[in-house]
Amino acid sequence: MVGPGGVNVYPAEVEAVLAEVPGVRETAVFGLPDPAWGQRVCAAVVCAGDLDEPALRSAAAARLAPYKRPKQYVRATELPHTVTGKLLRRQVAVHLGLAPG
Repeated sequence: MVGPGGVNVYPAEVEAVLAEVPGVRETAVFGLPDPAWGQRVCAAVVCAGDLDEPALRSAAAARLAPYKRPKQYVRATELPHTVTGKLLRRQVAVHLGLAPG
């Protein structure tokens, strides 16, 4: 994924940081179009209980450069996977209704 200013953002790195927040079961980091930056970093989070966005933002701020931090967090009940269990990252935004199918 290409973040602000054309800098590469590796979703797995961001997901690993967010996955350490208590209550997080699964994360998917993806890009959405942004008029100013080209793409903005977003995170879908499957969690036990309510989405604790302040805890997610705090974890990201502690371990990630500002351009790698998600600008938007979305709670999901499930994420799209292949039959073998691999995350379908390109389908996350569509699955959540954030992009046209």
